[in-house]
Parts: sequence; structure tokens; C-alpha cells
Amino acid sequence: MTIKVGEMIPSMKLMQATAEGPKEISTDEIFKGKKVVLFAVPGAFTPTCSARHLPGFVQNAEALRAKGVDTVACISVNDAFVMGAWGKDQGTDGKVLMLADGSAAFAKALGLELDLMARGMGVRSQRYALIAEDGKVTHLGVEQPGGFEVSKAEAILAAL
Repeated sequence: MTIKVGEMIPSMKLMQATAEGPKEISTDEIFKGKKVVLFAVPGAFTPTCSARHLPGFVQNAEALRAKGVDTVACISVNDAFVMGAWGKDQGTDGKVLMLADGSAAFAKALGLELDLMARGMGVRSQRYALIAEDGKVTHLGVEQPGGFEVSKAEAILAAL
């Protein structure tokens, strides 16, 4: 079952890259008492994700904050090292929190996993973006395969 507007983000652990190495961060830390925009990509360093999805949120980070967003976060089924390297490559520092869902546990908990086994990529996350307030989903845009409309930064700005 896919998570729906009005439902709570599940309480679980994710990973992030830090100067001291990979560090656990809980969804409670990320979402509790905050307005959060979370967007998911099928893979770091992949074409649409690197050319359009992540850059759109980096460029619009201040506009999102001006609309009351406390945290803008990107999540992918990659390890913390890859997400950290991708964040450095894309200039996300201070703009977008880069989160690793290495085993797709979060994607599966939201019902938004994507089976790319036939393409040699394993289980990944669907491309989506959500807005959550104090952990409750208030907006969810899930892309159709190959799509890039409802999860882009401009669509989320319009939904706020």
C-alpha cells in the first residue's frame, strides 16, 4: 500500500554522510515538529536525477524556505557515501539534506519501491516528492514511469 495524504511518515532509521563518516538519522529527527519537503530519485548520478531533479531543488531551496519549509531532503536507494559524493558534486551543502536508503527499507515502508532488477539496478525508489508537516503527509506527487512533472521543485513550490 502506498502512503497517502493524511498518513504519518514511518519511524525508522536512514543514513547520511558526515565529515566523520556515515551517520544514522531517524525520520523522527527529520520530520518531528517541522515542515519538510522530501523528494526521492531512482538513483544518484543518473541522468534525469542529476540534470534536473536535484538541481531544481538546490536552485529553489531558498524559495521553499520562504514558504515555510524547514528542511528540503533528497533520498535515494544508494549508500551514504554515494549520496555524500553526489551532494558534493551538486552543491547541496546547506540547501538539501542528502539521505541514503541503502536497502530500500524506507521506499518499501512507503509502498513506493520500484523493481529495476531487469535493468540491473535492483530495487529502487519511485520518483516522487512529498510535503509533510510534523510527520504527516500533506501532499504527495508520484511520477508515472519516465515522468518528471509532479515531483519537480516547481510543482512543490506551487503546492505550498
